[in-house]
Amino acid sequence: MKQRNALYIYAKNDEASQKIRKELGTAIDAQGLQVVGSPEEASIIVSVGSDGSFLQAVRKTGFRQDVLYAGISTSGILAMYCDFLLEELHFPDMTDAIIQDRVEVRKYPIIEVSINEEPKFYCLNEFSIRSNIMKTIAMDVKIDGTLFETFRGDGLVVSTPTGSSAYNKSLHGAVVDPQLPCFQVTEVASMNNNEFRSLGSPFILSGNRSLRLELHEDWNDYPTMSTDNEALSIQHVNSIDIRLSEHVVKTVKLKDNSYWEKVKRSFL
Repeated sequence: MKQRNALYIYAKNDEASQKIRKELGTAIDAQGLQVVGSPEEASIIVSVGSDGSFLQAVRKTGFRQDVLYAGISTSGILAMYCDFLLEELHFPDMTDAIIQDRVEVRKYPIIEVSINEEPKFYCLNEFSIRSNIMKTIAMDVKIDGTLFETFRGDGLVVSTPTGSSAYNKSLHGAVVDPQLPCFQVTEVASMNNNEFRSLGSPFILSGNRSLRLELHEDWNDYPTMSTDNEALSIQHVNSIDIRLSEHVVKTVKLKDNSYWEKVKRSFL
């Protein structure tokens, strides 16, 4: 049963991470909050490590809608999802805000993905699909059920607004404000010539739109796919349906640490 002001600490299962987890738990107890042993009991889930650890914490706890997530960086540098530094073990700003009900909450959009019309799963950063053999992958790209283009190339990346500053940015996609309910589609090495033609640039879809990818039967029905920082192993992929989810990931927000301040800190 979830308890008010109860924190669950997620950390990797190596010796160094577990040591930090134990020390952090002691510091949290000293601030008047309760550390619990399972995420089901928690109202706040804290990840320790990097943005990758935060993504894993959200995924492994099921994108919970009834909790707040918080990321603590162990690198000494604030990251996109990590608003707190490990060196500030007492982090009085966060604990005082929680106890006094003065928490500011940032809501991050997520996308939901269904492969072969099977049950959906969620992505906080992005979903990507690429060829797994030494040839291009071909798929029909449909928006709201209508054919938009036939893509041929190395693959596609579908990113959320917060994920737009990750893999998507390395492909020259736009960095998108997370207050915009939308998602972005970016090509990976598309073929554009007299025989094959796609848009050739990233495009952004409203949160009301649906995206469907239908793979051609060309011996590439076991593509390489990933969701956030985890690989998917699914054979015989025929179709992929993607849309913006009604769910969000709620995180503890620090003042003077907006998304655009994070972008500036990371890239400028």
